[in-house]
Amino acid sequence: MASSTASRLSPPCLRGSLPSSHPPLRRSRFAPIRAAKLEAVLSIGTHLIPHPRKAAKGGEDAFFANSDAGGVFAIADGVSGWAEKDVNPALFSRELMRNSSNFFNDEEVNHDPQILLMKAHAATTSVGSATVIIAMLEKTGTLKIASVGDCGLKVIRKGQVMFSTCPQEHSFDCPYQISSEAAGQTYQDAMVCSVNLMEGDMIVSGSDGLFDNIFDQEIISVISESPGVDEAAKALAELARKHSVDVTFDSPYSMENRSRGFDVPWWKKLLGAKLIGGKMDDITVVVAKVKTVMVPDDEDEVGVLEEQKGVEQDSTSAVVSAEK
Repeated sequence: MASSTASRLSPPCLRGSLPSSHPPLRRSRFAPIRAAKLEAVLSIGTHLIPHPRKAAKGGEDAFFANSDAGGVFAIADGVSGWAEKDVNPALFSRELMRNSSNFFNDEEVNHDPQILLMKAHAATTSVGSATVIIAMLEKTGTLKIASVGDCGLKVIRKGQVMFSTCPQEHSFDCPYQISSEAAGQTYQDAMVCSVNLMEGDMIVSGSDGLFDNIFDQEIISVISESPGVDEAAKALAELARKHSVDVTFDSPYSMENRSRGFDVPWWKKLLGAKLIGGKMDDITVVVAKVKTVMVPDDEDEVGVLEEQKGVEQDSTSAVVSAEK
């Protein structure tokens, strides 16, 4: 696993002295030399394409993304089975994401995606259920993830997938889900993990509508050809949508079906047939790129000002230098 992206410059130090014939050199109080450090941040792009038959209502997926404090994003996939009970599956996923956004900066959350999921779920009053993933990047470059169900996340580094989450399911096509009902899962059932990222790493996250219809190599290819995160998210969503309606495409979903024993009848197999085709679904995509920014190191600045004070009080002058 890669090391943290965070690094820092050591505080300025005093060295040497000038000949006494020269006047003392002093820094202005109003323009002190400031120590700095690197912090990791996310540049985030998103795109959502609803299921063709649900487009008029916007689909049943929901998401939110925020680049503050390193960066956070979340995806919720409303479970469509609730429609059979005359419940709009989108209401639960949308409220869950709205609450996640509201609690993101809550002091109790303290940059913990599992706690954020707990508070968002507790505040959600809509009937329904959803699979969900929340990812938060610490300024040190550690990505923290909490996931319930089959929304996924992959990290791409130098043209290779170096990390992937694993789906949670009761049985095939029956994933874990955060629910309004007591029988459902809670934040305590979440898969929780963290991964250390490097500058330039790409994160691709999505609902199962993405990963059921697109292979890793296709993701890598789209990422490498896209000029930015917005373009990459849109291109991945559109490619997944194209595959989802292609009855001749041997998709990840159809391959998984066959591996679980779901296939065409035996007599069709004798004729060389097999179960193929994409899976029509809501498709939500989040693409994020890890960047680093240089920010003042407030703790080190205190030390700098103390040193400056000592220099000004001393009868000898000094040259201040910053060393890496």
